[in-house]
Amino acid sequence: MEQFVAENLDRYGDTQGVLPERLEDFGEQYREQGYLTRDQLYELAYETATRSAYHVESNPEARCIEVTRNVRTVEGDFSKVQLLSGLSGFKAPVASAVLTALDPERHAVVDTRVWAALERLEYLDGRKENFDAADYVTMIEPIREIADETGYSPADVGYALFAYDDHVREGTLH
Repeated sequence: MEQFVAENLDRYGDTQGVLPERLEDFGEQYREQGYLTRDQLYELAYETATRSAYHVESNPEARCIEVTRNVRTVEGDFSKVQLLSGLSGFKAPVASAVLTALDPERHAVVDTRVWAALERLEYLDGRKENFDAADYVTMIEPIREIADETGYSPADVGYALFAYDDHVREGTLH
Protein backbone atom coordinates (compact mmCIF):
# COMPACT_ATOMS: atom_id res chain seq x y z
CA MET A 1 0.00 0.00 0.00
CA GLU A 2 2.95 2.31 0.60
CA GLN A 3 3.89 2.07 -3.09
CA PHE A 4 0.26 2.73 -4.08
CA VAL A 5 0.22 5.97 -2.07
CA ALA A 6 3.63 7.07 -3.38
CA GLU A 7 2.74 6.43 -7.04
CA ASN A 8 -0.58 8.19 -6.80
CA LEU A 9 0.82 11.15 -4.87
CA ASP A 10 3.19 11.61 -7.81
CA ARG A 11 0.15 11.70 -10.12
CA TYR A 12 -1.76 14.19 -7.98
CA GLY A 13 -0.14 17.22 -9.62
CA ASP A 14 -1.68 16.16 -12.93
CA THR A 15 -5.22 16.31 -11.51
CA GLN A 16 -7.49 19.28 -10.96
CA GLY A 17 -7.56 18.66 -7.21
CA VAL A 18 -6.96 21.37 -4.64
CA LEU A 19 -3.30 22.24 -4.29
CA PRO A 20 -1.87 20.96 -1.00
CA GLU A 21 0.25 24.13 -0.74
CA ARG A 22 -2.91 26.27 -0.81
CA LEU A 23 -4.47 24.22 1.99
CA GLU A 24 -1.25 24.60 3.98
CA ASP A 25 -1.53 28.39 3.58
CA PHE A 26 -5.14 28.35 4.82
CA GLY A 27 -4.10 26.11 7.70
CA GLU A 28 -1.36 28.53 8.77
CA GLN A 29 -3.85 31.42 8.75
CA TYR A 30 -6.39 29.33 10.66
CA ARG A 31 -3.94 28.29 13.37
CA GLU A 32 -2.48 31.83 13.72
CA GLN A 33 -5.86 33.61 13.93
CA GLY A 34 -7.79 30.84 15.66
CA TYR A 35 -10.58 31.16 13.08
CA LEU A 36 -11.23 31.85 9.39
CA THR A 37 -13.07 34.88 8.02
CA ARG A 38 -15.83 34.71 5.42
CA ASP A 39 -13.37 35.89 2.74
CA GLN A 40 -10.88 33.20 3.72
CA LEU A 41 -13.63 30.56 3.72
CA TYR A 42 -14.76 31.76 0.29
CA GLU A 43 -11.22 31.44 -1.06
CA LEU A 44 -10.88 27.96 0.41
CA ALA A 45 -14.29 26.90 -0.94
CA TYR A 46 -13.38 28.32 -4.35
CA GLU A 47 -10.24 26.16 -4.40
CA THR A 48 -12.25 22.99 -3.68
CA ALA A 49 -15.74 23.55 -5.14
CA THR A 50 -15.57 26.46 -7.56
CA ARG A 51 -19.18 26.24 -8.78
CA SER A 52 -20.78 26.44 -5.33
CA ALA A 53 -18.32 28.76 -3.57
CA TYR A 54 -20.57 31.78 -4.07
CA HIS A 55 -22.92 30.37 -1.39
CA VAL A 56 -20.26 31.12 1.22
CA GLU A 57 -20.79 34.86 0.70
CA SER A 58 -24.31 34.59 2.16
CA ASN A 59 -22.91 33.68 5.60
CA PRO A 60 -22.62 36.52 8.11
CA GLU A 61 -18.98 37.32 8.92
CA ALA A 62 -19.50 36.80 12.65
CA ARG A 63 -21.00 33.34 12.05
CA CYS A 64 -18.01 32.27 9.95
CA ILE A 65 -15.64 33.32 12.72
CA GLU A 66 -17.80 31.70 15.43
CA VAL A 67 -18.13 28.38 13.62
CA THR A 68 -14.48 28.08 12.62
CA ARG A 69 -13.38 29.08 16.12
CA ASN A 70 -15.71 26.46 17.64
CA VAL A 71 -14.57 23.69 15.28
CA ARG A 72 -11.17 23.88 16.94
CA THR A 73 -12.64 23.00 20.34
CA VAL A 74 -15.21 20.37 19.34
CA GLU A 75 -14.31 16.70 19.74
CA GLY A 76 -15.20 14.12 17.11
CA ASP A 77 -15.04 14.09 13.33
CA PHE A 78 -18.80 13.89 12.89
CA SER A 79 -19.36 16.93 15.11
CA LYS A 80 -16.67 18.98 13.36
CA VAL A 81 -18.07 18.30 9.88
CA GLN A 82 -21.64 18.81 11.06
CA LEU A 83 -20.73 22.17 12.60
CA LEU A 84 -19.01 23.39 9.41
CA SER A 85 -21.92 22.09 7.32
CA GLY A 86 -24.13 24.60 9.09
CA LEU A 87 -22.51 27.30 6.97
CA SER A 88 -23.91 27.92 3.48
CA GLY A 89 -21.64 26.40 0.85
CA PHE A 90 -20.15 23.81 3.20
CA LYS A 91 -21.20 20.26 2.55
CA ALA A 92 -18.92 17.50 3.80
CA PRO A 93 -16.33 17.72 0.98
CA VAL A 94 -15.68 21.45 1.51
CA ALA A 95 -15.82 20.98 5.28
CA SER A 96 -13.18 18.26 4.91
CA ALA A 97 -10.91 20.77 3.17
CA VAL A 98 -11.22 23.14 6.15
CA LEU A 99 -10.37 20.32 8.55
CA THR A 100 -7.46 19.17 6.39
CA ALA A 101 -6.08 22.70 6.26
CA LEU A 102 -6.28 22.88 10.04
CA ASP A 103 -4.88 19.40 10.76
CA PRO A 104 -3.52 17.34 7.84
CA GLU A 105 -2.21 14.73 10.28
CA ARG A 106 -5.83 13.84 11.22
CA HIS A 107 -7.94 14.77 8.19
CA ALA A 108 -8.20 14.38 4.42
CA VAL A 109 -10.07 16.15 1.66
CA VAL A 110 -12.83 13.78 0.54
CA ASP A 111 -15.24 13.75 -2.37
CA THR A 112 -16.73 11.45 -5.01
CA ARG A 113 -13.31 10.42 -6.32
CA VAL A 114 -12.02 9.48 -2.87
CA TRP A 115 -15.15 7.46 -2.11
CA ALA A 116 -14.86 5.68 -5.49
CA ALA A 117 -11.18 4.89 -4.88
CA LEU A 118 -11.96 3.45 -1.44
CA GLU A 119 -14.76 1.42 -3.00
CA ARG A 120 -12.43 0.09 -5.75
CA LEU A 121 -9.93 -0.90 -3.06
CA GLU A 122 -12.75 -2.69 -1.17
CA TYR A 123 -12.73 -0.46 1.89
CA LEU A 124 -16.30 0.72 1.15
CA ASP A 125 -19.34 -0.70 -0.61
CA GLY A 126 -21.43 1.07 -3.22
CA ARG A 127 -21.16 4.38 -5.03
CA LYS A 128 -22.01 7.80 -3.61
CA GLU A 129 -22.22 11.27 -5.07
CA ASN A 130 -23.44 13.34 -2.10
CA PHE A 131 -21.83 13.30 1.31
CA ASP A 132 -22.74 14.28 4.85
CA ALA A 133 -20.91 14.20 8.16
CA ALA A 134 -21.57 10.47 8.65
CA ASP A 135 -20.08 9.74 5.22
CA TYR A 136 -16.97 11.71 6.17
CA VAL A 137 -16.55 9.48 9.22
CA THR A 138 -17.04 6.41 7.01
CA MET A 139 -14.28 7.58 4.66
CA ILE A 140 -11.79 8.93 7.18
CA GLU A 141 -11.57 5.63 9.07
CA PRO A 142 -9.98 3.63 6.22
CA ILE A 143 -7.95 6.67 5.18
CA ARG A 144 -6.42 6.75 8.67
CA GLU A 145 -5.84 2.98 8.54
CA ILE A 146 -3.92 3.40 5.28
CA ALA A 147 -2.01 6.34 6.79
CA ASP A 148 -1.05 4.28 9.84
CA GLU A 149 0.01 1.38 7.63
CA THR A 150 2.10 3.47 5.21
CA GLY A 151 3.47 6.29 7.35
CA TYR A 152 1.84 8.93 5.14
CA SER A 153 -0.49 11.55 6.60
CA PRO A 154 -4.24 11.16 6.13
CA ALA A 155 -4.10 14.28 3.91
CA ASP A 156 -1.55 12.61 1.61
CA VAL A 157 -3.57 9.40 1.51
CA GLY A 158 -6.62 11.43 0.50
CA TYR A 159 -4.69 13.12 -2.31
CA ALA A 160 -3.39 9.74 -3.48
CA LEU A 161 -6.89 8.23 -3.51
CA PHE A 162 -8.16 11.21 -5.51
CA ALA A 163 -5.33 10.82 -8.05
CA TYR A 164 -5.89 7.07 -8.27
CA ASP A 165 -9.54 7.55 -9.22
CA ASP A 166 -8.60 10.28 -11.69
CA HIS A 167 -6.08 7.89 -13.26
CA VAL A 168 -8.27 4.77 -13.54
CA ARG A 169 -11.78 6.16 -14.06
CA GLU A 170 -13.25 5.69 -17.49
CA GLY A 171 -15.92 8.11 -18.59
CA THR A 172 -17.26 11.07 -16.68
CA LEU A 173 -17.28 11.60 -12.94
CA HIS A 174 -21.08 11.79 -12.60
